[in-house]
Amino acid sequence: MDVRRAHERHPGGDRAAGIESRHAFSFGPHYDPDNLRFGAMIACNEERLAPGAGFDEHPHSHTEIVTWVTEGALTHRDSTGHETVVVPGEVQRLSAAAGVRHVERNEGDSPLTFIQTWLAPLTPGGTPSYETVHGIADSTPYAVPEAGAMLHVRRLTAGERTAVPDAAYVYVHVVRGEVRLGPEKLGPGDAARITQAEGVEAIGVTASELLLWEM
Repeated sequence: MDVRRAHERHPGGDRAAGIESRHAFSFGPHYDPDNLRFGAMIACNEERLAPGAGFDEHPHSHTEIVTWVTEGALTHRDSTGHETVVVPGEVQRLSAAAGVRHVERNEGDSPLTFIQTWLAPLTPGGTPSYETVHGIADSTPYAVPEAGAMLHVRRLTAGERTAVPDAAYVYVHVVRGEVRLGPEKLGPGDAARITQAEGVEAIGVTASELLLWEM
């Protein structure tokens, strides 16, 4: 188990433009050859956008982009004609495939916070696709077969236990609250990278929300 604390994330974005980013992996101008990926995961970014702020149209290719909004509302537009507003409790996925362009903005009156994960597909290329799914339950993971991955959303009360999936790679991200994972206590923004997970449990120290990526 490799624990990475919230304060260890590399800061990015543009504060003057209302964009604050925290990167868990090598990203953009921040190049770290020892932190390029974990399993299929190549990025896990915490993004905070002030009202009116956002990312202007930009391209992606050969990437599965999965977004979990924790506060506010995210406006998405892409070059395939999709235009949606994503709110907490919804999973958004953009399969960039051979190439797509999109815009992400906070067009609301309150701050927007979301966690965005990029996964490397098993096979590059193909036709871009897009979907949003509402109401992901603890018992129903969200599958991303193109990357050989599944997202589990777990919401715990204090003292509640949940099994971490047994898998070659598991990435645990604490959205809110505190949890105990083996001997480690993790707080908001902390993450754990677990290799060959078997019989691992997460225990809520307080009411908490976790994203568990099984790969």
